[in-house]
Amino acid sequence: MDTSRVLDFLHDCHSRAERAVLVTVCAVEGSSMRNPGTIMGVAQDGSFAGSLSGGCIENAVVAEALEALKANAPCIVRFGAGSPYLDIKLPCGGGLDVHFQPLGDGDLVEQCRKSIRERAPFSISLGDTPRHLDKWRAPTFDGESGTFGYWPAPVLQIIGHGASVEALARLGRTLGCWIKVFTPDQRIIDRLAAEGIWAYRLARANQTDVLGGDPWTATVFLFHDHDWETQLMLRALELPHFYIGAMGGRKAHAQRCEALAKCGATVEQIASIRAPIGLFHSSRDPQTLALSALAEVIRAYDEADFAAGAGYPNG
Repeated sequence: MDTSRVLDFLHDCHSRAERAVLVTVCAVEGSSMRNPGTIMGVAQDGSFAGSLSGGCIENAVVAEALEALKANAPCIVRFGAGSPYLDIKLPCGGGLDVHFQPLGDGDLVEQCRKSIRERAPFSISLGDTPRHLDKWRAPTFDGESGTFGYWPAPVLQIIGHGASVEALARLGRTLGCWIKVFTPDQRIIDRLAAEGIWAYRLARANQTDVLGGDPWTATVFLFHDHDWETQLMLRALELPHFYIGAMGGRKAHAQRCEALAKCGATVEQIASIRAPIGLFHSSRDPQTLALSALAEVIRAYDEADFAAGAGYPNG
C-alpha cells in the first residue's frame, strides 16, 4: 500500500521540475521482504519514498537511481545474492532484481494516480517507454516489457459506536486504507471530522442505502447494541466485499446468526462473517481491538484472489 505514497512523491517531484526515477522490484530470489511490483521513488536530490528492504539496500538503490538519471536510460541491478555489491548482503539471504526507470513527463504518474482516485485496477508496463495500462496484469517481467498490476487499496467501512470505532479509523488511515465511518454517535463524527476522517451519522438501524462496496471493501461492525446490526449487515453481505467482521463473543454471534437467518441471509453469507473479530480474541481495550481487527482485515486482503473474482488473468 506504499504505491499511492510513492506516486504522490513522484508527482511532487514533477510539479517542482525535479527529475526522478521509478524503482521497481522485478524479480525475487529466495526470501525477501518485498514482492515483485513493489515500487520506490527517488528524486535527483537523493530524497526518496517507499522501501525495497528493511533498510539494507536503500542507500545503494538511491545511488543506482542517480546513475540511471545521469545516463537517462533504464537499467536492472541485482542486490543481495549474486549482486556486484559484495558488501551488501540481505539478512534473508535472498536476491532482488531492481528496475530503474528515469521518468520524463508526468503522464505515467498522473494516469496511475487517476486510477487510484477512481479505485480502478491498473498496471505499469516498464521498458524504454513506460506505460500505464487501464487493467490489472499479473506481476511479470520479461526483460523488455515487464508489467506489474496494482489493486485499489482496501476500503475500511466501519459501522458502530464506541471508542473502538475511532481507534480503528485512525489506525486504518495510518496504514493507507480508505476510511468510511457510519455511526449514530455525533460526537465520534465531530472528532473524526476534525482529523479529516470521513464519517456519516446513522439516524436509524435500517438506513442501509448509505453503505457501499467494491471487491476491495472490508466492513467491520463494532456495535455493543447488536440490534443495530441486522439490516445493515444484510446489506453489507449483499454488496461486493472481501471481508465482513463483527465484534462480540460467541454467544452474541450465535444470536446474530439467528437474526440474520430469520431475515433471509443464506448459510453461505452467515458463514462468511468473521466473528469474534480479530486475529487475537478477548481484546478489551479499544486500541488492542482495533489492532487485532485491522491485522485480520489486511491478512484477508493479502490472501484474496481478486484476479479470479474480477476475471483477470493470474499470470
